Amino acid sequence: MRIYRHYETLPAEARGAAIAIGNFDGVHKGHCQVINEAGSIAKTAGIPWAVLTFEPHPRSVFQPNGAPFRLTPFRAKARALEALGVDIMIVQKFSRAFSQSPAEDFVKTVLAKGFGVKHLVSGYDFVFGHGRQGNCELLLNLGQQLGFGFTAISAVESPDGTVYSSTGIRQCLEAGNPAGAADILGRPYSIEGRVAHGQKLGRTIGFPTANIHLGTVIRPKRGIYAVRATLEGQPSGQALAGVANIGTRPTVGGVGDLLEVYLFDFDADIYGARMSVELVEFIRNEAKFDSVEEMRQEIVRDAEKARAILASE
Repeated sequence: MRIYRHYETLPAEARGAAIAIGNFDGVHKGHCQVINEAGSIAKTAGIPWAVLTFEPHPRSVFQPNGAPFRLTPFRAKARALEALGVDIMIVQKFSRAFSQSPAEDFVKTVLAKGFGVKHLVSGYDFVFGHGRQGNCELLLNLGQQLGFGFTAISAVESPDGTVYSSTGIRQCLEAGNPAGAADILGRPYSIEGRVAHGQKLGRTIGFPTANIHLGTVIRPKRGIYAVRATLEGQPSGQALAGVANIGTRPTVGGVGDLLEVYLFDFDADIYGARMSVELVEFIRNEAKFDSVEEMRQEIVRDAEKARAILASE
């Protein structure tokens, strides 16, 4: 998959695509319906299959001091799109100035002139432009004038009638329900980042951990999880089993949320390596213990529970 960041310099071979447009945070089942519809149109017409998304996420621009909420940071989103088979990822820089552009100008300047779009696909509720005045009706009407097709995809629902949404994923994660999040995503929810140095207390009690700072990623419910982890370059089928804590480490006076992962039967120096950690099942809430020894004993029990959970999958 090729990635482009500037519509002004888009090469000829990337123009004239069928484009799925949206934030696509999570790249969940509903998003995939939009993206795959663009893919089907592209294949039928023999044109490139592209996804147009926005970075940083508009919410972080309008609410810079808000709580972390991202489901899929840029790298994770790009990897999910590539896994679907998308040819081209177009990343439009989002800023307050960009948000002030009239919706009609965006369609004419960026979509029609810049990308030479042949067919555009969006979700039924996609809005854009100054004052969120752009919508599916505008895209349909301008497409007819400017020579591109437009398709709006209806809400995609689960068998019980629940609409697949990024909000639903966030609600599941905040409730400690990674299985519910996985059902909406169509894959396990994962957190990824570089393994960082920590306090190294885990080594002194027999549980060395790989630590990942959460950054702008949403905070799942604090506590202990059964997990599977994959190091960058490692086949997904060789995921490492483990147990992890998401939280502030109150027993040792920790500050800020951290993902700490203890990998079973694994002993290698992976500092600086990128790692993806799938949340499989929530085990218990984060707790403050009276002593490090009491905490160690509880970790032993957590590890046993995690092993049993992962063995029963």
